[in-house]
Amino acid sequence: MSEPQGFTSETRAQLVALKGVGPTVVSRLEQIGFRDLAQLARCEAADLTLQIARMMGSTCWHNSPQARAAIQAIIDFARSQSAAD
Repeated sequence: MSEPQGFTSETRAQLVALKGVGPTVVSRLEQIGFRDLAQLARCEAADLTLQIARMMGSTCWHNSPQARAAIQAIIDFARSQSAAD
């Protein structure tokens, strides 16, 4: 059986519903290897934006306040879900 390629459709819908988060933000997280909220709950926004910027070959993801806010919203959501479990 192959490894899942990204977030479940339910998780993806929850993330896209967050303020400032669109499908592209979720896709970028999947591109750098994220598959579930538990992984994200252990991360910091600055680290993730830097990883995405390096993957993209552009500093805009790391320097953008909007990108950082979107990633932080996702991390906060992930932490709230892991605390509820």
